[in-house]
Amino acid sequence: MPSSIPDPDIAARYAFAQALARVAGEHAMAWYQRLDTLRVESKGVQDEVSEADRDTERFIRARITEAFPDDGILGEEGGDSRNGQRIVWVIDPIDGTSCFLNALTSWCISIALVVDGVPTLGAVYDPNAKELFHGASGRHAAVSGGGWLNERRIHVKRAVHVGDGLLGTGFSHRSKPDEFLPFLGRVLDAGGMFYRNGSGALMLCYVAAGRLIGYYEPHINAWDCLAAIAIIEAAGGRCNDFLAGDGMASGNPILAASPALYGELANLCGKAIV
Repeated sequence: MPSSIPDPDIAARYAFAQALARVAGEHAMAWYQRLDTLRVESKGVQDEVSEADRDTERFIRARITEAFPDDGILGEEGGDSRNGQRIVWVIDPIDGTSCFLNALTSWCISIALVVDGVPTLGAVYDPNAKELFHGASGRHAAVSGGGWLNERRIHVKRAVHVGDGLLGTGFSHRSKPDEFLPFLGRVLDAGGMFYRNGSGALMLCYVAAGRLIGYYEPHINAWDCLAAIAIIEAAGGRCNDFLAGDGMASGNPILAASPALYGELANLCGKAIV
């Protein structure tokens, strides 16, 4: 078993992640307030990147490198600077770029810390709502003592059936419609209802806060979900083993819910999800 780094180091990183998510959110907000000046490029079907994404990631990376120069970093826009480190920051400078670029408010900053291959810390900041979701999970759960929204404790909703609330869903064109649409049909047939806002990280945090009963997406990237996974687990929820296989580099499906609902949702997915 890999040894844990001392809790004071994790505690320092936890405080740092929260502060960095907030300040990075305000950094990105400055770009959001002048959208008509942004240079935008296409990375694929319904997948855009702007200078706001790249500049915000450079801002986050510089702060991490200054504070913790021996830690690795994996980011959506800046690439992979991991070199076998046990401690890796995984960042999405603007999750929900399409919403951001179209003057919608469903976007956020997502900062995760992975220790020994386990999602350990998460800080997800929504600068429009001034909401910071945060928490620590696994063997370092005591660092946060649960999941949090700003200064308020949060918990997953005690849902036991898909009809007990709204289910968050996500889709990108890395998947095929026929991988996803049958799932929606099964959810509706079972009396459920789905919700999508364009930001996987935010919707996953809504699961942690009890606003949504669960979340499913057939493929999501690590930087979009690892911070929220730590927060969901800190808030008493369950997620699949996202980092199985090559999840860190290539992504995986994501499923999250209360422990009582998880099995039903896994069955509705119609595919093997651990």
